[in-house]
Amino acid sequence: MRVNCTVNGAPAVADDVWEGESLLFVLRERLGLPGSKNACEQGECGSCTVYLDDVIVCACLVAAGQAEGRDVRTVEGIASGGALDSVQQAFVDAGAVQCGFCTPGLIVAADDLLRRVPLPADPEIREALAGNLCRCTGYEKILDAVRLAAARRSGVAAAPGGDDATDRDDAPGWDARPGGKPGRPGW
Repeated sequence: MRVNCTVNGAPAVADDVWEGESLLFVLRERLGLPGSKNACEQGECGSCTVYLDDVIVCACLVAAGQAEGRDVRTVEGIASGGALDSVQQAFVDAGAVQCGFCTPGLIVAADDLLRRVPLPADPEIREALAGNLCRCTGYEKILDAVRLAAARRSGVAAAPGGDDATDRDDAPGWDARPGGKPGRPGW
């Protein structure tokens, strides 16, 4: 089958797509966009997060045919004109990138959050990123990066340690999100 869609603002065509291929496979292997990572193939880790018609999805769970005629934006499409986007730059500046495997999905999820909530509180950041796993960091530098990106996009000074809500035992994390999975590490 042939899949026609728009990827990062440009028309894209993938030929000889098998009916069971994921959007992730098509993006990486057929269209040469390796930014979205293939980690779990079950929608659990968030490494393959992309926009599909401006809604974030796990590309590993989307059948390639579902992208027909639709708009896809990957981590590569968040940057513009060869310069990093403010979220991408904040991840670099805050030291939130270690092995880099989770970073593309985290950047897309953080970008989505900041489009909806320009200055999110820490509980909102934690909830928005709860579907993304990082096995290298303690998450604090990732939170710092999102705070920094929010501040830069909004033109305000970044709060270095977040807000007081993060110190509460009931701050949202894995257990607090709709459909959350108690016992998962992280946030």
